[in-house]
Amino acid sequence: MLKEERFQYILDKLKSDQRVLLPELSLALHVSEDTVRRDIDELSRNGLVSKVRGGAISVPHSPIPYAYRDREQHDQSQKQEIARKALSLLQDGQVLMLDGGTTTFSVASRLPKDLRLTVVTNSFPIATLLSDHPRVETLFVGGRVYKTSRVTVGVEAVDRLRRIRADVCMIGTYGLHPEIGLTVSDLDEAEVKRAMIKASNQTVALVTAEKLGTAEAFLVCELSALHTIITNDQVSPLVLAPYREKGVIVL
Repeated sequence: MLKEERFQYILDKLKSDQRVLLPELSLALHVSEDTVRRDIDELSRNGLVSKVRGGAISVPHSPIPYAYRDREQHDQSQKQEIARKALSLLQDGQVLMLDGGTTTFSVASRLPKDLRLTVVTNSFPIATLLSDHPRVETLFVGGRVYKTSRVTVGVEAVDRLRRIRADVCMIGTYGLHPEIGLTVSDLDEAEVKRAMIKASNQTVALVTAEKLGTAEAFLVCELSALHTIITNDQVSPLVLAPYREKGVIVL
């Protein structure tokens, strides 16, 4: 069987079953598991499947627009609900890491005026907003400007984050899947978010309902790296069950 024919079989199988396993594909295609693994690697690099341990799954992409300007007014009620829950996790005197996103901006905009925090962020909108907060000290992470998301990225940003230790990191995402983890659509953003997670004692993912069960091209972290997921109350318990089963707190 030609490689292209194997590719088509794998894609057709994913359409019907949503998941494929290496041993089953090896048997059906009459090739070794190593050959199937290489096929899945290539399909994954082209964004056609998402690799998981022992096989691959078919994953929808997030319906959220990528540009910050387009996301500002998207799902405002969900973001406000998530922000209210997030505030309950904050304590006076903490060092809080906030990445660039409209949901984290919603958290920043609701910080009580009497709450004393040090906020580390690579977000221009958040840094500007918090410059007026009476008790928040803001540390802005420099680097190359990624205009689409209004954040800084690159080697300089990652290096600065290595020298910081935060109590809590509250991070946004384009997609969160129980098997794949937290993903975004830009490689440089993924690197900065990963550095933020490594620099924090606990990581809280802020995820609107439609991002659950979706995945984008670049992995930030696996689900095990998250301490808590905050999402909306209307999300079905069945949707949230796979996340809770992996030991993550869901609020």
